This record gives sequence, C-alpha cells and structure tokens, in this order.
Amino acid sequence: MDLNLKNKVVVITGGAHGIGLATRKAFEAEGALVEVIDINPEGDHFVGDISKREVLEDFSQYVLNKHKNIDILINNAIPQMRGIDECSYEDFEYSMAVGVTAPLAKNGISAF
Repeated sequence: MDLNLKNKVVVITGGAHGIGLATRKAFEAEGALVEVIDINPEGDHFVGDISKREVLEDFSQYVLNKHKNIDILINNAIPQMRGIDECSYEDFEYSMAVGVTAPLAKNGISAF
C-alpha cells in the first residue's frame, strides 16, 4: 500500500523514546510533520503529562496554532506497567487518565 504522508500532521503521545521515537522517525522519513508530547524532559518535543487536563489543552493549542489540523493521532503513552493487584487507587486513576481519558477527552488531544 502506498501512503502519501508528505506534510500530514501526526501527533504521537509518548514519542520521546522506544516505540514512540521509532514511530516518529518512520513518519518523518515519509515526509510527515510530527508533533510529540512526552513526560521525558530530554529531547525536542512538548514536555507534559497527558493525564493532566491543562497539559492536554496547552498541547492542543500549541499544535493547532502551528499546523491548524491533525491528520493522525497515535496514542503511544503508556500508563504504569503493574498489575491491578500491585497498584494503589491513585495508580489506577493515573493509568485510566493516560490510557483512556486523554485520547478521548473532548478538549484534549483527540479534539483535533
């Protein structure tokens, strides 16, 4: 399949390292314009925790002011990697905020 990704705007959550970084590089190699948000402060991306509503709103404004639209959203941010029997209520809430709320938030990154 031949996808034309030149100048398509791609948002990747959790894109500063690992699979997210590899995904970013692959899209950029195809000519896409990639915006990344990650909690890792190292790198050239928007730094923030997508479990926080104000961070989602700030990132949304940043991307929309720069590009006016989003063509592709990749929710790669991963919540804590522990079983439900090993996490606190707060850990569970955080995992839900990162993995469920952020990608579905009306005023969050999926509002593009």
